[in-house]
Amino acid sequence: MAIAEATKTILQDFEGGQIAFSKDGKLLDRESTTRLSEFLWTTVDDAFQYSNKHKDTIPTDRSLLDFFLEKIEGTGFSPAEKEACIESCRLWGAYVGDPVERQSLKFFCLEECVDESNVFVASTYERILDHVSQSARQHGYIRFNQPVVKIESSPRQDPNARHQITLTTASGERFQFDEVVVTCPLGWLKRNKSAFAPELPPRLTQAIDSISYGRLEKIYATFPRAFWHTPLTTTPNGPADQPTNHGQPTFAQFFDPVYVAHPEDIPWNQEFLSLAALPPSCAHPTLLFYTYGPCATYIVHKLASLDPSPQEHHAFLDSFLHPFYSRLPGYSATSPDCTPLAFAATQWQNDPYAGNGSYCNFQTGLERGDSDIEVMREAVGPERGVWFAGEHTAPFVALGTTTGAFWSGERAAAQVCDLYGLGKAGIGAARDDSLPSGCK
Repeated sequence: MAIAEATKTILQDFEGGQIAFSKDGKLLDRESTTRLSEFLWTTVDDAFQYSNKHKDTIPTDRSLLDFFLEKIEGTGFSPAEKEACIESCRLWGAYVGDPVERQSLKFFCLEECVDESNVFVASTYERILDHVSQSARQHGYIRFNQPVVKIESSPRQDPNARHQITLTTASGERFQFDEVVVTCPLGWLKRNKSAFAPELPPRLTQAIDSISYGRLEKIYATFPRAFWHTPLTTTPNGPADQPTNHGQPTFAQFFDPVYVAHPEDIPWNQEFLSLAALPPSCAHPTLLFYTYGPCATYIVHKLASLDPSPQEHHAFLDSFLHPFYSRLPGYSATSPDCTPLAFAATQWQNDPYAGNGSYCNFQTGLERGDSDIEVMREAVGPERGVWFAGEHTAPFVALGTTTGAFWSGERAAAQVCDLYGLGKAGIGAARDDSLPSGCK
């Protein structure tokens, strides 16, 4: 936040403006949507507290969905309302990149975020990246398009001697360093443990394998105009209750649709943010859809199989998203404002430099999640001069975030400075693993 303020980066805290659609595609009334949202986030807070308090005794196979189901049964909701609550809780998948059934309750506390507003970077990360990279660009030696394929680092025999690490690139070039900070994504580490010589210690390898890597993907759909922000007199479901019944939606949730053909074993729930709701200088008529888990995997595999022409990708993404955006208030099949101009979709699961995924998460079956993170932070730095940084080594309160990735870099730099007895000018304050709801 401090860097965003210093660089005059524009942030947006999305509040209100939420709409939801039932499994049959009907727009829920505002009262029902509010009630579902309140239940969802109250239960998430309860789950954080429960995980913090009972982490040592919660079975490893117990999921966040199990916790939701228990809470739902304790309500006075009707069967239809209970089903809607279950659908609403699937929203959590868009935060961590995998279905709520896979979210570990035991280590749900590790998903708790910084106790501040969950802001959206409205003016992009450009100024932030320019700021944090300034020193490296001015004083460092940056080589692009040089993938490192080998990291050789032997334990030093003399404790007073410097480490000697050799990096080998795909082109065969070799470089030597005293210390190396590896910032590759967790997904890359999982697939490339053989790049380290000698092999990494068993406990570090176990930690890398144990923490899961998410499958979040994003799709941007841009229109000539934000038709969903138009005061409406009709909706795709018929006449509106009132001309401005739902206001201008900034967030929409679509429950697993029966009106879309899809694999029966894959939930097809979707969510989006309206980028037309950003501050005026940043706003544009774009819907940002978040997909995750098996559904996101289906999308990226399909995109990879298509002809690389923009027309092929446009046609597929439109066929995928049309059943959802066509249900928004203000939509008209005959209006050119309701026809997408362009789509852009991430394919992180197809990208080895993204680690073939998004960021770390904590799934059922995990036994030592907090300890695994701590082991990855230490890596083999003291013995071999190879340190790890990245969102998967962040303080617990910032795992899986860009903030956490930045903090982890500062932490790794401080570890190297400590080793050489150097000062820490320019390095931010050390951050512990305290969480807002009280566990380590």
